[in-house]
Amino acid sequence: MSDSEGEAGLALDAVFTVCLTVDCTHGTPSPPSPEPTVTIYQREQQVVESSEDAWSSIEIRLVGSHPLWGHHLWNASRAFASYLDDHPELYSGRSVLELGAGGALPGIVAAKNGAKAVVLTDYPDAALIDNISHNVRVNIPESGRARVRVQGYIWGHPIEPLLALLPEDVEERAFDLIILSDLIFNHSQHDAMLKTCDLALSKRRSTEMNDKDEGEAQPAPCLLVFYTHHRPHLADRDMDFFVKARARGWQCERILTRRYPPMFPDDPGEEEVRATVHGWRLTRS
Repeated sequence: MSDSEGEAGLALDAVFTVCLTVDCTHGTPSPPSPEPTVTIYQREQQVVESSEDAWSSIEIRLVGSHPLWGHHLWNASRAFASYLDDHPELYSGRSVLELGAGGALPGIVAAKNGAKAVVLTDYPDAALIDNISHNVRVNIPESGRARVRVQGYIWGHPIEPLLALLPEDVEERAFDLIILSDLIFNHSQHDAMLKTCDLALSKRRSTEMNDKDEGEAQPAPCLLVFYTHHRPHLADRDMDFFVKARARGWQCERILTRRYPPMFPDDPGEEEVRATVHGWRLTRS
């Protein structure tokens, strides 16, 4: 992730104004995009083959190249997949929303592990949305695909189209878990992301959700935010997301720190910083 273009060149409000299929300078078609690539995520958790959730890998196709960075399977996405696999109580039998899904690995893990409904979203560009739909078809059995919906969505816009995708029998038209995987480097979009999350996340508390005699209480609805400081000199700008979240009344708790090989080895900045994935859980105060 080169920083040669500067902060403004990586801001999504700048990217969104760019024509994705036409050379806007000359009005001519852009050169053909590179062919898609396929990455295999290998499950870390050991599962008995006869169990219902017995899967060993997920095949993620990535668009060949894209100005919105959808052609990478980010380290945060891998860490997210592993964390969700270890914590099904956050989403099993519940509703999940993934924002800026890219290849949609975390959301697909949630779908495979028993989420009641999963809505996978990214910027409404055909290449991105079609690619997510492809990954759903490849990785989710036909019998379970009705639980997974794919939708183009711009952060900060009305959420009614997303809520309309939830099953009719949900207790509340809202999501119990919202996934943000490697999104907070989009500094100009922090307010828009938080607006969407505030509108979309269920307002129920964990104690309100345990009205049955049997079983354990379900955790409170939450946002999970995983990220890497890809540009170490802008780490403080990344962390402004949590400053703004707290100002809006969210409780922010660090839940994970994990090191991976850096995605962009030749980029400037301390490698240890660029190689580390951080995970946070945000709940309503």
